[in-house]
Amino acid sequence: MTARPTWAGTRLRSTFVTARVLLVEDDATVRDVVTRYLGEAGYEVTEAVDGRAGLQSTRDRLPDVVVLDLMLPGMSGLDVCRALRRDHERLPILMLTALGEERDRVRGLELGADDYVTKPFSPRELVLRVGSVLRRLGAPSSDSGQLVDGDLRLDPGARRARLGGRELSLTGREFDLLAFLLAHPGRAFTRAELLAQVWSWEFGDQSTVTVHVRRLREKIEIDPTQPKRIATIWGTGYRYDPQSAP
Repeated sequence: MTARPTWAGTRLRSTFVTARVLLVEDDATVRDVVTRYLGEAGYEVTEAVDGRAGLQSTRDRLPDVVVLDLMLPGMSGLDVCRALRRDHERLPILMLTALGEERDRVRGLELGADDYVTKPFSPRELVLRVGSVLRRLGAPSSDSGQLVDGDLRLDPGARRARLGGRELSLTGREFDLLAFLLAHPGRAFTRAELLAQVWSWEFGDQSTVTVHVRRLREKIEIDPTQPKRIATIWGTGYRYDPQSAP
C-alpha cells in the first residue's frame, strides 16, 4: 500500500493507507489512461469531468493530491486552481498543460500549483510526479532543527514558517524553496540547480523557479520590488542574503 499524507491541522503525518488522487480532466481517453496507470501504481483515483465537479469532489472528500487539466469546459482550470488554493493552502496541485500554454502554465504556478506535466506526456512520468509530491509532503523532515534568520523562522519538521511572529501561508513548494535557500545562505544558485535540488527535475521550465521566487518575495520581503533577502544574481540565478548578524 502507498503511504499517504493525512491532514492534521497544518502538520502532515504518514499513515499506511492508499493515497487519494482527484483527476480533473474532460478528455475521456486521457482520464481512462491516467486512471489506469495511477490505479496500477496503488492510488485510489476519483474522476471529475469539469472544474465544478472537481471542486464539489474536494468538498465531499478531500484528496491527497489533485491532477488538474487547465483546459476545461465552463470553469477554467486556472479558476479551479485559484479556488482550491484559497480553501486548501497545502493541498498539492499538479497541472496538466498543453505544450503551447506557457502563459497559462506560469499563471497556474503563480496561483499556487506545485508542479506541472506538459501534454502529450508519459503516464509513467505523471505517476512518478504524483509520487514525488506525496513523498515530499507526507514524510516528516529528519531535520528537527529550525532555520532562523532574524524574525524569519522555519520549522522543517512541522513545515511551518513564521515572520515577525506571524505565520506565513506557504504552499508546499514555496516552503521547500525557502527552506533550501535559508539552509544555504550567501550561496548563489542557478535556476537549473534549484530545479534539481528543490523540484528534483533534471530538466524543465526554469520560469517555474522565477514564479516561485516572485511569490516568496511577496510574502517575506518588506518591498518585493527591492528584495533584501532573496537577491537576483543577474546571469546566474538567486542567493539568500541573511538579515541577521552572523
